[in-house]
Amino acid sequence: MPTSSSASPLPVSRTEADGSAVVRVLSYNIRSMRDDTAALARVISACAPDLVLVQEAPRFFRWRKKLARLAAASDLVILSGGATAAGPALLCTLRATVERTEDVLLPLTPGQHRRGFATAVVRFGGARLGVLSCHLSLRKDERHEQSGMLLDRLAGLGTPHAVAGGDLNESPTGPAFRRLADALQDGFATRPWGGEHTWTFAGPDRRIDAVFATPGIEVLGCGVPLGLPGVSAADLRAATDHLPVLAALRVPAS
Repeated sequence: MPTSSSASPLPVSRTEADGSAVVRVLSYNIRSMRDDTAALARVISACAPDLVLVQEAPRFFRWRKKLARLAAASDLVILSGGATAAGPALLCTLRATVERTEDVLLPLTPGQHRRGFATAVVRFGGARLGVLSCHLSLRKDERHEQSGMLLDRLAGLGTPHAVAGGDLNESPTGPAFRRLADALQDGFATRPWGGEHTWTFAGPDRRIDAVFATPGIEVLGCGVPLGLPGVSAADLRAATDHLPVLAALRVPAS
């Protein structure tokens, strides 16, 4: 597995005197927790995120209990999503003050997997932030349509600043990825930190997972947390079939 491309540390979470906040956001496809959940929790904990944008959360028998166990093992709580959003979910620390949450199911294409968004509005100090986790379709045309729905939903959260992340099932050259990157800041492209490629875990050779931020948010660093203290290559391989994307964002006071 490649080593980190950045030796500089990622900024830690904090609230500034002017009410702005540095927020650490982790996007992670956890493959329905079918792998080593202890390794998964260790990776999440070592990243010290304020928000975790989950894809492929458990959706079937006792799914809430499984997701709650992962949250507790990572010193987090469930914010929204899971089966009620067809897979995307949000976890957070108690640092977040929650205004509201909403799980959104997208139109179903016959023969395809149901997709959805997990969304929330939270506050960190004086910073108000919309949040969305997504897992876009395997079909190119449907992905592009869903990327437009994502932008509409993000705008509909009614917050001055927002962050979205997830498994796009597409590289940065694809039309859905480009549509999002044209409207939002692609974290890794804006301020690369750590590793780039997120798929596959056996030898990552493409970037299909990303964290995006609205204009006005300062991206302080974003990428796969390779070489981060506490994040071992063994745990990354054992936890799931994707590599996570970690971003540090400075969100202005609202």
